[in-house]
Amino acid sequence: MNLLIKSIGLSVSFGLLILVACQQSDDAVTPSISGTTSTTTTTGTNVPDVYKKIYGATDMYVEGTNIVIKTTARPDHKSPYYKGTQWESTLYEAYNGTNPKFSVNPNTIKAFTLTFKIPLNPVVDAAHSATPLGSIGVSLNGVPFFNQYAAMSAPLTNEVNGFDQYGGHPQQQGQYHYHVEPTYLTAKAGKNALLGFLLDGFPVYGPVENGKTITNADLDKYHGHSHATTDYPNGIYHYHITAEDPYLNGSGFYGKAGTITQ
Repeated sequence: MNLLIKSIGLSVSFGLLILVACQQSDDAVTPSISGTTSTTTTTGTNVPDVYKKIYGATDMYVEGTNIVIKTTARPDHKSPYYKGTQWESTLYEAYNGTNPKFSVNPNTIKAFTLTFKIPLNPVVDAAHSATPLGSIGVSLNGVPFFNQYAAMSAPLTNEVNGFDQYGGHPQQQGQYHYHVEPTYLTAKAGKNALLGFLLDGFPVYGPVENGKTITNADLDKYHGHSHATTDYPNGIYHYHITAEDPYLNGSGFYGKAGTITQ
């Protein structure tokens, strides 16, 4: 009888352990776009589904009126800028893009701890504050978006020749980022897909909409417009990445911007 009781007790304990393990894994979000690195995103219970598309986040939760998104800024795709790093054996790839003027810059990719605080319910800002140099938003794989300027607010005329085959590069401190179309993401998700969010909470979409390639003429001076999208069927202001300067953002944020810290 004692052996039978012990056996039942062990079975119940084992079942409880399995139940607890399953409950603990409920917040893990499976990346929607497969990459060459693995990132498990832990999300709070109130995070809207649209933000869960940011598969490169290491943590994500609602804090008051903001969505908090934490990332390492490290791309999940290969790059020539992984050469000489601890990830070189799996993520280094020589440049194989289409720019005949490509020249690798002297920087290498490093990991960071970035915290984006973005308004959950973005609103237009009458001041339309200028976008800063550095991070102005976050893409689906956790890589920051930068604006249309290089260091010292110079145009991207020369810097563009250092963009790798996926449209990004690291700055002096090693923070990888995109100024232009992140072709790894548009190749995987589609050129009409949601690609991320700027700090003001308004979404960023690719260069195609309803089968048409978007140009600057289709957008306002902040590089966006308002109407329904797949993710926002009731309509929302949204930015588009285009092939023309300013690529992602024009004369400032359309909405009141949140913050980025590291």
